[in-house]
Amino acid sequence: MKDELIYQERLTSNKTLALFVGLTILFLVLLTWRVMANGLNGLAILFLVFLVFFLFYSVNYRTLIIHITPDFLKLKFGIFTWTVVMDNIETCTLDHLPTIMRLGGAGIHFMFIRGRYRASFNFLEYPRLAIAFKRKAGPVRDLSFSTRQPDEILSIINKAITDQKAPK
Repeated sequence: MKDELIYQERLTSNKTLALFVGLTILFLVLLTWRVMANGLNGLAILFLVFLVFFLFYSVNYRTLIIHITPDFLKLKFGIFTWTVVMDNIETCTLDHLPTIMRLGGAGIHFMFIRGRYRASFNFLEYPRLAIAFKRKAGPVRDLSFSTRQPDEILSIINKAITDQKAPK
């Protein structure tokens, strides 16, 4: 297996971080207010759950790291990593989604797009690429991810796909 790095990108979003930190602070304030007013009750526990949820998002979804070698594409978002071997990539294209689906959130999401189940590693303000798998990864048939350099990654992955198909 060839492990030499062809491409690497670290993608961050101050807007996404600000949103998640703002929501964390909001639920901390609501939790504090509710506990001081009525003690630890059901609503306070709900606020605590949301606080922990957005705190996790604030920490985990700060940076998307993209690594590409001749043999694989690896996406790392905090504690979550997704690796796709190049010989399982059928196509790589710019991702064109309906606005409601494109703005569906930052982080890692799973959704149906055109009847295919997709995993999405994304920030809202960057373009995305979509990869169709030859063989499903569990129920997932496609993977999309944000990047600042879609044309460069498209070129790299399409060359890798061509190289995989070439007789050796």
